[in-house]
Amino acid sequence: MIRLRDIFFVFLRLGALTFGGGLAMLPIIKKEIVGRGWIREDVFNDYIAVAQVAPGMIAINIATLVGMHLRKRTGALVAVIGVAIPSLLI
Repeated sequence: MIRLRDIFFVFLRLGALTFGGGLAMLPIIKKEIVGRGWIREDVFNDYIAVAQVAPGMIAINIATLVGMHLRKRTGALVAVIGVAIPSLLI
């Protein structure tokens, strides 16, 4: 099982080090999440489609979907907090 701490720090790093908005973040998020073996590539591609049609920021939507996939509601909350904290602090 993937630890919440790992989810938080991956999304914190993604939120802090990627610039250009949600669409620019997608390849980097994909590399991190799929590269770690957390989610299969086809599932991640489906999440991208859902994140684009759902209201809100794509990075937050992806964090929610991936976190939910990995650790249910707690994972979704941790992922969203991780990806949002850098923007809120800046």
